[in-house]
Amino acid sequence: MAIQHDFSELAILVTGAGRGLGRSVAEKLASCGATLGLIDVDGDNCSAVAAGISANGGNAFSYVADVSDRAAFADAASKFARERGRIDAVVNNAMLLRYEPIDKVTDEVLDRMLGIGIKGAIWGAQMLLAHMPERGGVLINMASPVAERGFPNTAVYSLVKGALVTLTKTLAAELGPRKVRVNAVAPGSVPTPGAMGLNDKAEYERRARTIPLRRLGREEDNAEAVAFLLSPEASFINGEILHVDGGIAAAN
Repeated sequence: MAIQHDFSELAILVTGAGRGLGRSVAEKLASCGATLGLIDVDGDNCSAVAAGISANGGNAFSYVADVSDRAAFADAASKFARERGRIDAVVNNAMLLRYEPIDKVTDEVLDRMLGIGIKGAIWGAQMLLAHMPERGGVLINMASPVAERGFPNTAVYSLVKGALVTLTKTLAAELGPRKVRVNAVAPGSVPTPGAMGLNDKAEYERRARTIPLRRLGREEDNAEAVAFLLSPEASFINGEILHVDGGIAAAN
């Protein structure tokens, strides 16, 4: 049974909330009573998620913004902060998922992936600091086991996720004195809509056989981990990378 935390007093900003892991996180936090600010470059998807949350009795606002654009991110965060009066937590989930051989990487793809994954996470930290209450806040980054292992054709993606691991630990040390906890969730193979566009069913079956628990991850697994790190039960957890991968990082 899923744990139902009480987040009714929290205003949480989630990036990349239009589908996949971001959507699942948003829906989980809404079920716990949080007021949500949803950011995605795809306005239709983001609005649909917010509408679904509202239809189920939750409270969510959607904003169209490219998180790599600091001004656009700041505008969306400010609008959400005005709605709620503050921002208690930011979940940096947005990422461009793309795999390709290193000799095929272009300037455009590299800039987009670094911009969304790394710059977006830094801007997310800034948005939390700009709008959080005096009691502090929580920042959660979305890492990956690829930050610690070598996978062919994932050079840029792994680079971004490795940077987020380092950023998480660095900001935990830097922002702890300001009452900000910074952690990351590192989900393993999850057949999200974005990921399914890159891998076929046979590849996912192969991956499942390599995972110690012998199954793929579910979007809900990741959402539950995010909720835990936001909860009072995690109040003394800071600078950690929580692997939600069935044991793949530990076994390899």
